Amino acid sequence: MCHCDWLWLLWFLPVHGSVWGLAADNGKRSCWLMGKSVSGSVYQAGDVVIGGLFPIHDGAPLPEQDFRSIEENATCTIFNQRSYRWLQTMIFAVQEINRDPALLPNLTLGYLAADTCLAEGTTLGAALAMVTGQELSVGGTECGITPEVTVIIGDPRSSSSIVVAQTLGPFHFPMVSYLATCVCLSDTRRFPSFFRTVPSDAHQTRGMAMLLRRLGWVWVGLVSGDDDYGKFGVQLLLQELQGSGVCVAYSEVIPKVQNQKKLRQIVDTIRTSTAKVVVTFTIQTDAQALLEEVVRQKVTDKQWIATEAWITYTGLAAPKNLPSLAGTIGFALRKADIPGLGPFLTRLRPDGEDQKSDPFLREFWEDMFGCSLGLDLKVNPSSRRQCSGSEVIGIGKSLYADVSQLRVTYNVYKAVYAIAYAIQDMVACQPGEGPFNGGKCPDIRKLQPSQIVHYLRTVKATTPVKESFHFDQNGDPPASYDIINWHVTPEGTTELVHVGYFLSSQESNSKFHIDMEKVVWGCGSGDKVPVSLCSAPCPPGTRQAVQKGKPVCCFDCLPCAEGEISTATGSFECSKCPEQFWSNPNRTECVPQLVDFLSYSDTMGMVLSVISVSGAMLTAGALATFLYYRHTALVKANNSELSFLLLLSLKLCFLCALVFIGRPKPWTCILRHTLFGISFVFCISCLLSRTLVVLVAFRATLPGKNLMRYFSPTQQRIGISLCTLIQVLICALWLALSPPRPAKKVGREGRGPMVVLECAVGSMACFSLVLGYIGLLASLCLLLAFLARKLPNNFNEAKFITFSMLIFCAVWVAFVPAYVSSPGKYTVAVEIFAILASSFGLLFCLFAPKCYIILLKPDKNTKKYLMAK
Repeated sequence: MCHCDWLWLLWFLPVHGSVWGLAADNGKRSCWLMGKSVSGSVYQAGDVVIGGLFPIHDGAPLPEQDFRSIEENATCTIFNQRSYRWLQTMIFAVQEINRDPALLPNLTLGYLAADTCLAEGTTLGAALAMVTGQELSVGGTECGITPEVTVIIGDPRSSSSIVVAQTLGPFHFPMVSYLATCVCLSDTRRFPSFFRTVPSDAHQTRGMAMLLRRLGWVWVGLVSGDDDYGKFGVQLLLQELQGSGVCVAYSEVIPKVQNQKKLRQIVDTIRTSTAKVVVTFTIQTDAQALLEEVVRQKVTDKQWIATEAWITYTGLAAPKNLPSLAGTIGFALRKADIPGLGPFLTRLRPDGEDQKSDPFLREFWEDMFGCSLGLDLKVNPSSRRQCSGSEVIGIGKSLYADVSQLRVTYNVYKAVYAIAYAIQDMVACQPGEGPFNGGKCPDIRKLQPSQIVHYLRTVKATTPVKESFHFDQNGDPPASYDIINWHVTPEGTTELVHVGYFLSSQESNSKFHIDMEKVVWGCGSGDKVPVSLCSAPCPPGTRQAVQKGKPVCCFDCLPCAEGEISTATGSFECSKCPEQFWSNPNRTECVPQLVDFLSYSDTMGMVLSVISVSGAMLTAGALATFLYYRHTALVKANNSELSFLLLLSLKLCFLCALVFIGRPKPWTCILRHTLFGISFVFCISCLLSRTLVVLVAFRATLPGKNLMRYFSPTQQRIGISLCTLIQVLICALWLALSPPRPAKKVGREGRGPMVVLECAVGSMACFSLVLGYIGLLASLCLLLAFLARKLPNNFNEAKFITFSMLIFCAVWVAFVPAYVSSPGKYTVAVEIFAILASSFGLLFCLFAPKCYIILLKPDKNTKKYLMAK
């Protein structure tokens, strides 16, 4: 650098500041001043002059836009005591270093501090004025000399720092900002010579996201300024919140050209929103404009989260603001106590030595004490009293002299020391071992800005408060924040209470701590953490269903479906219960499914068991009666052997019903169907044989008919055995191919599904053969009995057999649809009912009349009566 070449760019910059151009005079080049900065400055000569950019005023003049004349006597408005303290801190640090015999013993630091008026144009103009100087014309031989200011401290605003860094960065002109936090400034490709003593917003947004997650605030509002600080800050915060479950209810932007209508609209959005937490990413002036409207509209039910830009700004913590802002919590830069700064700040006098070199002192004094030092005031003289000049600036009595919260002030202090230590490293350079071409060391008397950039990258500085710091590869310092909470004292004033800290790094080992017992919350919650939710968490047994068109934090709570549960509050999905388990009525836990089978403990099971045993006992009674009266005419006439076999088979039919009751097991499933099939075939075979004997016996009395020789007792037994054997073979084939086995089937009842324990038939074909064979024998028996219906009544059983078989067939025909349509254990009950009903039909129809005669009408139990017509 250091040649007129780098000044060519400045010739094209239309800014409100000192801008140099080039002109040719008789073939010789010279530099001439195109315009002057509208801001004032404070200057002290030195071997190395440090520039400083401070927004002493908050209002910049409007730019001249007709491009016909140069604006004269333009002034900035609204004096800022806080920024003036930063300027004085820079002067204090420079003087402290100059007095230190060990740091820079043979070198004197100077300073040139300028007012930026809190605007990009005036900031760039002030920076260029420092670099180019203020002489109206510079000869060609002096056009390329080294600028007097070789490093600039500032600017506090990210937007202004970007403008200055982009302009001076290509020439490797170093800047050390004390408050510009935009993460974009960490890009060394765009800003290769930018450094800062304040952490990047990347760390602050990480801490904010951790705070929101730690406190369960998932529904928040965002308010940002219309500048790089606000835009990049909100963008980073949204990136940090991705996937965390935190949703943004609204995002409002405060325009730079503020108007009450827009501010009212923003505050109306804040007031009407259900989000109780408001996160702000604004500079101090934007925050003040917003919060004044918040106080005016009496919005008192919000929890404010502040950034380092205004959390320690006591100007906002006035008693009138506390109903709305008490409990505000935010991240503040690390605080430090600077020895000797308080007395230094209060040394100022309007008639002292500083009055001549400090153009801001008079305005500061008038703003501090609300008086006038003369008649040429910028306002009506009658509105202020005359200053005596003997007023005293008390430490801690004003925003300017408040040294209890030295945070940004300390960053200014550190910036001066970082530059001083970098210069010290330059002085310590040994010829031949320097970092530049050929091992050269920098010439401290003709110091180049690019040389300072090199040494700032490697500097390791230590301030008088014993803090060591350095810049990383991006020019950023280590990140350290205090968590500050606004408390209300008994006197009604604001107390900034340290309630935690956040130490951040590029790695994942950030440390976040907050003492919940110390925090006083906003929203009037006192010591209770405010709740900020779009929708209350869904209780166990429900799941969250996002409302259409709304963020994921806004949802409805839907009950879990049957068979699904959720055990935690705020579940997004319901989980299915394992097999053989089902959800309880509240859908909060899986319980074993109801096991349904016909057991002996059930009322139905007990009733059917009693009926089955009663039938077997009645059958045994009939068998005993026939056995006891086996020599009587009636028993002999009814073929006592067939009667005994028939009663025995009926007894088996009654008892087989008991096997259907109880928990299905492999052996009971096999026994159920085989015993049922064989018992009924045995019974019907006996009845069929008896029907044939009766029918043939009467047909054999006709001349030429001798059919009885085919129905002797032996042949009857063979016939019964053959019929039964066929069923035995079918059952054996069934057991060989696919035997009945226990099975589980899901059924339903009022409380949900249940596991139905049953006996699966296995081979449906074999099961159909068993039932079909029984039906075939029953149909044949019914047909034969129907043919014998006209035989003599006294000896004729055909009517009773016909009636019994009609009952048998009716029961089993009705059994099929009832069996298919019956659920659960009622299927088994229907089958047992069919067995018992058909067995009782046979028992009562065939043996009840005979037992009645044997026991109650013995006079009819004679051969004479039976042979009578």
